[in-house]
Amino acid sequence: MLVKEASPPSLPVPPRDIATLPELRLSTQFLLTGGLLLLLAMVGAGIAVTRLVAEATINHTAAYSAVFVQSIVAPFAEELGRQGTLSPSSLSRLDELMAGPAISERFPYLEIWLRDGTVAYSNSPEIIGRKFTPPTALSEAFAGEVVSDFTDLQTAEHRSRGFEATFLEVYTPVLAASGEIVAVAEIHEIKQPLQDGLARIRLISWLAVAASTLVIMAGLYGVVRRGTRTIERQQAALLVRAAEAEQFAAANRALGVRLRNASARTVEIHENTIRRLGADLHDGPAQLVGFAQLKLDEFAAASSPGARTRLREMIRTALAEAIHEIRAIASGALLPELHALTLSEVISRAVQAHVMRTGAQVALEAVPIVVDVADAARACVYRFVQEGLNNAYRHAAGGGCTVSCSLDGNWLGITVSSRGRTPPAARDEAAGPRLGLIGMRERIESLGGTLTLETDDRGRTRVTMSIELQGGLLADEQDQGRDH
Repeated sequence: MLVKEASPPSLPVPPRDIATLPELRLSTQFLLTGGLLLLLAMVGAGIAVTRLVAEATINHTAAYSAVFVQSIVAPFAEELGRQGTLSPSSLSRLDELMAGPAISERFPYLEIWLRDGTVAYSNSPEIIGRKFTPPTALSEAFAGEVVSDFTDLQTAEHRSRGFEATFLEVYTPVLAASGEIVAVAEIHEIKQPLQDGLARIRLISWLAVAASTLVIMAGLYGVVRRGTRTIERQQAALLVRAAEAEQFAAANRALGVRLRNASARTVEIHENTIRRLGADLHDGPAQLVGFAQLKLDEFAAASSPGARTRLREMIRTALAEAIHEIRAIASGALLPELHALTLSEVISRAVQAHVMRTGAQVALEAVPIVVDVADAARACVYRFVQEGLNNAYRHAAGGGCTVSCSLDGNWLGITVSSRGRTPPAARDEAAGPRLGLIGMRERIESLGGTLTLETDDRGRTRVTMSIELQGGLLADEQDQGRDH
């Protein structure tokens, strides 16, 4: 079972799933609103087009029928102009013309109206000579226009004959040779062929309007759809960037707090380091030099050669030990020359220095790392390995240590683990704050890395540093920063 020491939180990862896009897309809104408006426009245009086409078709049919009627009644125009009536022979001739199957199947009825509403001719003999209220279209026809209308079954001339079906009625002026309108011919045309043609024309008109509307709608929707997708991509990118900016702002605030804490702890560490150096100098070399000074006074007062020899040897030994301790303290405070070394060589030198100083067994499991890093990274790595081995030597005597390192992308990981069992008293001491461990953590965190301390149930400890080699830790980045 591993007991891990808490490490500082890592940078938050920006969210990747953005669920804040609108539920109803712009293109969908355009499809609903634009589709409704275009549907209304299509209905209005369809009604207008079919009405105009129907009127044009009826007028064309009326014009054709008017030409046909003119060809029938034109020979009798002079007679109507002179007498106002038709002779029996003329009536018989008109009856013969209207009785022909080619005419009667399409034009079942023909009336010739005089200006006062008298029927001068009809193939319905019962209304010949009768006078009716002139239809509205009759007065327009006497004004020189060809007028068409559908049968009004409520008029007297139609009720007298018991009309039940409606016809297309075409009123055509009958002109004498002088150009005077002497009568109006009204012909009744079967409307079924006309209705079939109108139905076909209406269908074609509606299909054309609908097809045009769909083409327009599809084209506009395609443009809006592409614009909508562009807007949505940009909006999603902006939302992601805003979320990342917010996350990084929070991370920067947290790093600012950590930086202030690290600065405060750095001052404290410097003070503690000075006190430790002072204590080491006072308790070691200063005591030995003071001892040598006392013995020097005795040496001056001694009279026998044997006593002087013995005191001289004691003074020499004390001074030698003082010099040795001063050198030991200095070797711990000063770093060797690391500038030209690779990270693998820095780790190897720290291990060799520890072995030469303590004689302990250290296994080095390091992959070649030739990345050119800044001096701050080299110093951090050297101090970490040095302090980790010192802690393992002091608190986990026996079994030796193992130093391993790896490089995963830009992330450098170094681990110092003890193979010996740490005594309970030493573990209790390690659980509390120590100057070396605090110094290592502050040094690593100041470069953006993390430090973890793990102790398993067998008392073996493992301390690991992890640091990303970027942001000024690479030599070329540091040179570029100086250039700027």
